[in-house]
Amino acid sequence: MEKKVIVITGASGGMGTALTNWFIQQDYNLVLHSHSSQISLPSAENVLLITGDLREEKTAQELIDRALDRFGKIDVVINNAGISRSAMSWKTEFEAWKETMAINLDAPFLVSKAVIPHMRAQKAGSIINISSVVAQTGAIGTAAYAASKAGLIGLTKTLSKELASANINVNALALGYFNTGMIEDVPAEMQAEIIKTIPMNRLGDPETVCKTIEWLIADESRYVTGQVINLNGGMFS
Repeated sequence: MEKKVIVITGASGGMGTALTNWFIQQDYNLVLHSHSSQISLPSAENVLLITGDLREEKTAQELIDRALDRFGKIDVVINNAGISRSAMSWKTEFEAWKETMAINLDAPFLVSKAVIPHMRAQKAGSIINISSVVAQTGAIGTAAYAASKAGLIGLTKTLSKELASANINVNALALGYFNTGMIEDVPAEMQAEIIKTIPMNRLGDPETVCKTIEWLIADESRYVTGQVINLNGGMFS
C-alpha cells in the first residue's frame, strides 16, 4: 500500500516533537511545519520541512501546495501549532488576545480550508485538531487560550458535518496536562498544584496522544467523526 502523507503543524514544539518522533518511526511520509524554529531531523526522502507563519492565508496555502508537489497527496492534517499567553482577563492585552486567536484558531481554519478541496477531490482524508481541557473547564488566567481552543472544538464539529459525505473525518483531541509542551514553561511548584487537580495524580505521556491519532487515522476508524476525544487523566468527561 502507498504510504500515507501526514502534515503536522507546530512540529518543533514539545508535543509536535513527540508526534514527529513517533510518526517518523512509522511508515508515513511527513510534512513538518514550524513557525521559525529549526526541526532537528536528518535529511530523508519521506520528510519535508517547511517554515512559515500560518496566520497568513498565503502561507497556509503554500504549506499544502508544497506538500502536494512533493508527495502528490495529503491523507492527514494534524493542527497542532498553538501558544498560550497567560493573564487575568482584565489584564490581557488585546494584541496578546489577537495573537492567540490567530495561531490557535485562525491558522487551523486556514490550513483546513487549503487542504479540503484536495481531500474532497480524493474522497478521503482526516483532519485532527489539538484542543485542550481548558476549553471545556476554563482556567484562571487563560481567557484567550480557553476561548481559542473552544472555538477549535466548534470548528471541528462544523467541518465534520460539512465533510462527512466526502469521506473526510474531522476530530479534536482535548488534551489535559502532559509532561511535554507548554507545561515546560510552568514553574515546578505550580506544576505540583496542577497535578493535584488531576484525578490520576500525574501528567500524561505524549505516547497516549500518538497512539490515539494512530487509531483515528486507521481505516478501522472511518466511522468516527465530529468527536472531541478527552485525554486528560479524568479532569473532564
